[in-house]
Amino acid sequence: MPSDTTTPELRRAIGLPLLVLYGLGITIGAGIYVLIGEAAAAAGVYAPAAFLVAAGVMTFSALSFAEFSGRIPLSAGEAVYVEAGFGWSWLTLGVGLSIIFAATIAGAAISLGCAGYVAELVPLPEPIIVTAIILTMGWIAAKGVQESVTFAGVLTVIEILGLLVIIYAGYRVDPAMMAEINTVIPPISDGFAMTGVLSASLIAFFAFIGFDNVVNLAEEARNPRKIMPWAIGISLAVVTVIYFFVMLVAVRALPQEELIASKAPIGLLFERLTGMSPFAITLIAIVATMNGVVIEIIMAARVAYGLAKGGKLPTVLGRVDPKRRTPLNATIIITSAMLVSALIVPLDFLVSLTSQIILAIFVLVNMALVRVKWRGDPVPDGIFTVPIFIPVIGAISCLFLLIGPIWIN
Repeated sequence: MPSDTTTPELRRAIGLPLLVLYGLGITIGAGIYVLIGEAAAAAGVYAPAAFLVAAGVMTFSALSFAEFSGRIPLSAGEAVYVEAGFGWSWLTLGVGLSIIFAATIAGAAISLGCAGYVAELVPLPEPIIVTAIILTMGWIAAKGVQESVTFAGVLTVIEILGLLVIIYAGYRVDPAMMAEINTVIPPISDGFAMTGVLSASLIAFFAFIGFDNVVNLAEEARNPRKIMPWAIGISLAVVTVIYFFVMLVAVRALPQEELIASKAPIGLLFERLTGMSPFAITLIAIVATMNGVVIEIIMAARVAYGLAKGGKLPTVLGRVDPKRRTPLNATIIITSAMLVSALIVPLDFLVSLTSQIILAIFVLVNMALVRVKWRGDPVPDGIFTVPIFIPVIGAISCLFLLIGPIWIN
């Protein structure tokens, strides 16, 4: 009887709702629960404006990603998009490795933020908490894509509800904040304020990283050419609104010094607004940040899998576990690297480095789409497309956000 030598492949098990929740989960889990204090330290009362700047920059790149996800619905999205545009294997590998590196250190940063909330409830040393978080999330990521993404989706709903409670409580305490939104938008002529906003925008940009990770599930999504653009657009729109209003509540409800100093800013904000124990919201913050960690592991492992499948990394990383239908070897390596990063590198450095790497990659992806369009490469029927000026603006805006704070200073 002949043996079955069919190579196992990734399982197409994800529809639009789970894909949107995946995008929201990695974006919110990587951002607002961790970075409120960091953004306030850079921009003060104008921190909400920094999130609008970051969202504006993200919008053009999101549209470019949406088109590429229809043209090339493959894992290792950014790397294969750059290869389609430039055709340079060394650049493709460099982009892919950069994405893996950025996801790994982003997950490490999120785990440190998560540990800050866990320590509010369980007084254990940070290294022990971080190790437990990353290893548990790595185990969940290895179990199977439907199981892990469903798990992440449930956590995402919980974390969004937590933020909506913060926004509602802030409005109840300070109804005038809606009419005074202009007070958190600095005049362009104020160079000092604009410098702070641009510096905070680099931090805020980290909080928006997520839609780009959605495309790396293209080989596990049902009908990716149709649902990927929707998932990208919905994720970005929802988080922009939530981030702006949570940050608005934060800068109006808390003194800047307290906001910056807190290791659990959402818990502090909830306690100050409601007078209730921060226990429940701290649990939600733990859920949100754990969600960010597990999704970063899933994404980085898929990029490593995609590169290995394309012959650019060792084949051992491209093997799919026949039972779990996940890239198990890649998941184990990513989890290990994330743990090491979390234990030895400070949070603020991890955040800044991740943002800079991703911005540079977005510049390349936008330029790749410009080249693809300029050459007139065939467009698959029925996919989402954008005019060529969109990736041009996307590349310029990402480059400006990358070098703007340095130039203004």
